[in-house]
Amino acid sequence: MRVLLQQRFAPSALEVLDESWQHEGHAGANGTGFGTHFRVRITAPALAGLDRVARHRLVYDALQDFIDHQGVHALAIEATG
Repeated sequence: MRVLLQQRFAPSALEVLDESWQHEGHAGANGTGFGTHFRVRITAPALAGLDRVARHRLVYDALQDFIDHQGVHALAIEATG
């Protein structure tokens, strides 16, 4: 995720947090505590001037293939420009 976001946005700030351990026993958890629930905090010039929905769409679009093929169940996004 981090590499994809860095390549797509060249962010000035980026955090990719795996919060899967907080969702053990919930829908989408895989029993390992890793790899299913993530939080992305990103600040990038490409996101400046966009509303929240547009920023989130761009981040989802950049990660869609990863989400589809890596078993990601949930993604929380905090995006600013």
